[in-house]
Amino acid sequence: MARDIPSLSEKQLTDFLTNVNFETMGLQEKRAIKAFQEGNYQKLTSEINTLAGYPIEFEVNWDSLAVDEYAEMYEEFFPKVYFTPLINAIREIAADEMGKEALKEALKKIVIKNEGGYYSAGSAYSFQSGILTVDHQPFNNVDNITERSTVVGELLMKNL
Repeated sequence: MARDIPSLSEKQLTDFLTNVNFETMGLQEKRAIKAFQEGNYQKLTSEINTLAGYPIEFEVNWDSLAVDEYAEMYEEFFPKVYFTPLINAIREIAADEMGKEALKEALKKIVIKNEGGYYSAGSAYSFQSGILTVDHQPFNNVDNITERSTVVGELLMKNL
């Protein structure tokens, strides 16, 4: 049974827009972040929520993702590094009702940031108390989507 799940509630949209400190970014980064938030981010989080079968809370540290001199690549890099691996992993886990129920019971929130300097899948993911944290540099190993998908999928399966 397919359900329509909104990508973000009005509160979630307000929360993530207010968590952006535009003062620390240059104009090019501000524009690129805003364009991603208003476009691709909505589609990607909606797809994740639809696959999961329930609304997952997202917290994105936009300031840490806004790396100088890469603004023109956000639309390509952010999906590949942060969202496509999540989509692949959740698609596999939520392939049946048992997987969807296990996911719903365990995964409450996804935090996306670039704070630890991590650039490999093995060190970029952690799961604790219902929170999946993705801490990965947005510009390193961008095309290693399969590796990231496998690592995050295995981590989630182990914790369901």
